[in-house]
Amino acid sequence: MGVLRKLAKPFVFLFVVTWDFGLFVLNFVLPARKIGHVVPEGVAGHALNWPAYEPPSPRIHAHPVRRFFTHTCNLAGKALLIALAPLGPMLNALANHNILPHSGRGISFRTLNTVVRQSFNFAPSFCFFVPHFAADFLDRSYWSGTFDLEELSKHNAIEHDASLTRRDAALEPDQGKPDAQLVEELLACATGGIPEERIMTKKDLSAMLSRRRVESRKENSAYTESLFHNGFGSANSSTMLTIFGGRVDDLRPMLLEERFSDSWEPRIRTHFGLTMAAFNGTVLPVERGVNTKAYINKLENEGTTQTGA
Repeated sequence: MGVLRKLAKPFVFLFVVTWDFGLFVLNFVLPARKIGHVVPEGVAGHALNWPAYEPPSPRIHAHPVRRFFTHTCNLAGKALLIALAPLGPMLNALANHNILPHSGRGISFRTLNTVVRQSFNFAPSFCFFVPHFAADFLDRSYWSGTFDLEELSKHNAIEHDASLTRRDAALEPDQGKPDAQLVEELLACATGGIPEERIMTKKDLSAMLSRRRVESRKENSAYTESLFHNGFGSANSSTMLTIFGGRVDDLRPMLLEERFSDSWEPRIRTHFGLTMAAFNGTVLPVERGVNTKAYINKLENEGTTQTGA
């Protein structure tokens, strides 16, 4: 990375945080976007009309951003992983609908900014920060550089056990596809809404994260956990509550096939979209609600009850 870019990094970060907070405040003042018009006119997805879904080609072996494999990572890589966490399946969906290149290759950082902002109504600050951070980490120019989705996994990866949608890599080396059983168990835990239209809540996600961490620790002798692992898991799951509004009917095709459901649009309708400040308002409560000890006690009590019976 050039000396000037290194010197500029803290100033860029300060600028983005200030910008993001300003947008966060303005979202309380300005009118929300109208239903059916969250995605801008003239853009794929406007008026609930998405391009046709095309499954990943076998030769591509799915888009590698879905999962990060290597065991070593420096602090910058971990920070980038947390920043990218919310976007994994969603980037894949954009490629599967040919909004991003279907191959997942040759994507400009500026294109990623624009497409993610328009398709999901993330705030401009959010959409600038993540690609800019990625460009710096890959030692490329945000303004003129390109990348392949697989490069994100090669350069900044850590293993993330206790995923809500995939078995641990030590148990299932092929991480290209989600585990259908885990996905269905996750969706079945939704307690909000009505029986015909279930909605996942923060409490539901915290409970499932607790369960998966306990299960993985028991099943996987190579299980690893850290603050960064946990932050990744909570950030990744929190997009289900924000961009997708926790709606099970929309989450099922996204998690199982990485595609948009019919007539879908982002559930965040604020004028400037989902800011990092607002997103943290979901991520932090979800992570704070994780209680593995309570889940273990629950299992022990259930075992005692069954034994007594």
